Amino acid sequence: MKKLIDYTKEELELMDYDDIAYLILEDKPKKMKTNDLFKKVCELLNLSEEDYIQSLPDFFELLTTDKRFIQLSNGFWDLKTRHSEKMVIEEDEEDLEELPEENEQDSENEEEEDYFDEETDDDDDDDLKDLVVIDDDDEENL
Repeated sequence: MKKLIDYTKEELELMDYDDIAYLILEDKPKKMKTNDLFKKVCELLNLSEEDYIQSLPDFFELLTTDKRFIQLSNGFWDLKTRHSEKMVIEEDEEDLEELPEENEQDSENEEEEDYFDEETDDDDDDDLKDLVVIDDDDEENL
């Protein structure tokens, strides 16, 4: 795979911002804040300050939807491949003792199913008839 320095400006201009950000983070061994990462993207593409300001929210959205990135605390981003997901499962003996036996659990589930099979009153739809939606401006007048 090519490194960031191997790309020409023309090649970078054809790439999406998130792909360039990936190359930047891959090239650097540390995490970066959203705005610093995007500033680096803008520098590589020779984008103006105005372009930076206008496109920063879209860039943030790209990072949040791209599965290659992970958001860390305090607005930092890094490559997901550098972080492992750890899942800790703690079982407490007391919790295990409190679990119902299989037969008891089956009978409880049957009772719940019967409850939900009952017909409901159509009059319950009127519960929201007095609901009023107010704007922020209206809230100040209350």
